[in-house]
Amino acid sequence: MRRLIINADDFGLTEGVNRAIVEAHERGVVTSATLMASGQAFEQAVALAQTRPRLGVGCHVVLVDGTPVLDRTQVRSLLDPHANGTDTARFRMGPGMLAARTLVDGRVSDEIEAEARAQIGKLQSAGIKVTHLDSHKHTHVFPHVLRALLRAARACGVRAIRNPFERIRGSQLAARPGLWMRWTEVGLVRVLAGHFRDAVRQAGMVTPEGAFAIVATGALDEQLLRLIVEHMPEGVWELVCHPGYDDADLQRIPTRLRKSREQELSLLTSSATRDLMASHRVELMSYRDWASG
Repeated sequence: MRRLIINADDFGLTEGVNRAIVEAHERGVVTSATLMASGQAFEQAVALAQTRPRLGVGCHVVLVDGTPVLDRTQVRSLLDPHANGTDTARFRMGPGMLAARTLVDGRVSDEIEAEARAQIGKLQSAGIKVTHLDSHKHTHVFPHVLRALLRAARACGVRAIRNPFERIRGSQLAARPGLWMRWTEVGLVRVLAGHFRDAVRQAGMVTPEGAFAIVATGALDEQLLRLIVEHMPEGVWELVCHPGYDDADLQRIPTRLRKSREQELSLLTSSATRDLMASHRVELMSYRDWASG
């Protein structure tokens, strides 16, 4: 049996992203979403989620390129030192920088755990039953970040986490030279996949077999989706997506995903996409369905 969770990231980022995620859930194939605790449209996302009981809602843990929930004094080692003179604390830019900090500063792991617990707790305090975790820019591929997130998840009663390791063959991207570098970068971290599975198992948590469309972030279209579905092995998998509207609010946010969000929304609400899933006997499910099963 092939089962697929289709998860929309960045819930809470903007009202336009929220609206698109709900449309992709109600009129399309999105089954789950991950909510950003410090997103500018957090309250609206909570209200929308509470009236969509079939949508599994997890926590999109932000540790880079965003703002913390905790006071800056509690997460000093995670912050961009160049932002100290501003009113708003900001995390360091980029996963690589965070990974490097975990190797040289012993405080980082504890601060990551505390911040992750605060973000999950903010969702739970708002009435969200958090079904799973993932992380902005997949920072939990790194062992020290992963272990901190697993501790936070267990403390908050969350038992599922995204497997951020992609299953895709280079031959599937033969006609997409623009994605070759991204495929190489993602491939380099696959050496950590075994550690990831061991750590999740030891924590008593569950994770899918792997993820799809991480390499294709910003470039997902009907052709790539068809290749993913046609080559999808047995088991439970996750498709990562980023639907949204490229409106004025999004234009004010530093992100490379703009027009691609609207293109993904069109793909995710297309009748052809539903037909594709049905013709290949792919069962759609949410993290709520799976983690509570």
